[in-house]
Amino acid sequence: MAEKKMRVELLACTPNPEALIYAAFRQCYHKGFVGEMWPRLLDGEISAEQQRRFIAEVVNSGHTSPLEHVQLTFGVEGVSRALSHQLVRHRIASYSQQSQRYVDGSNFDFILPPAIATNPQARQRFLTCMDELGAAYREIRELLLAVGRTPAQAAEDARFVLPQAAETRIVLSMNCRALLHFFEERCCTRAQWEIRALAHEMLRLARDAVPVVFARAGAKCERLGYCPEGEKFTCGRYPLAGSRADGESGGGR
Repeated sequence: MAEKKMRVELLACTPNPEALIYAAFRQCYHKGFVGEMWPRLLDGEISAEQQRRFIAEVVNSGHTSPLEHVQLTFGVEGVSRALSHQLVRHRIASYSQQSQRYVDGSNFDFILPPAIATNPQARQRFLTCMDELGAAYREIRELLLAVGRTPAQAAEDARFVLPQAAETRIVLSMNCRALLHFFEERCCTRAQWEIRALAHEMLRLARDAVPVVFARAGAKCERLGYCPEGEKFTCGRYPLAGSRADGESGGGR
């Protein structure tokens, strides 16, 4: 059992993402067939810079549905079960998560919240609790094995004592439009610290993969130019909605 740190890798991205988004946008506005345009895109007849300018202009207008044709897949480890419960609230997305039913949790690793890590008394109590829960898991598993339960059956019941701090590993896929919404919500300072850290690391990788889409992605206040969270929840980074000077624009993506 040990404390684990977050690690995020970009496993895959739809091939030729900018060309595909460009083609999807052009099909919306062009009377011809995109299948005839596609070879020209791949041959560079329509320059990458021209494609990026067109994509940026259309996205700025608020037309974002063609972004759904490009998908990014991430591998994530060193995150808690608590994070995964928040993560699966996001749609449209696909998730493949490490099973506590089939993976032995006798020596589970865990995530240590920073506020607990910097408080000596809280840290010691937390670590003691992790040891106690690990011991309880092993004891319950052995008791179940002794009465004839298979290892998988014993694990699926013993796992009920594992904490939300237990580490999990996930493969997750989202299309570009879903990722933009994910970043708007989870890069916000109001987001819980762990999923916010995950969002920022995913955004860093997404910007490298499809810069024309994600160059200005992030918390929604960054797109709006003001905070929509209200006086009670604002972090103060941006003015509240309705508090800007007359004539000031909130901007747009």
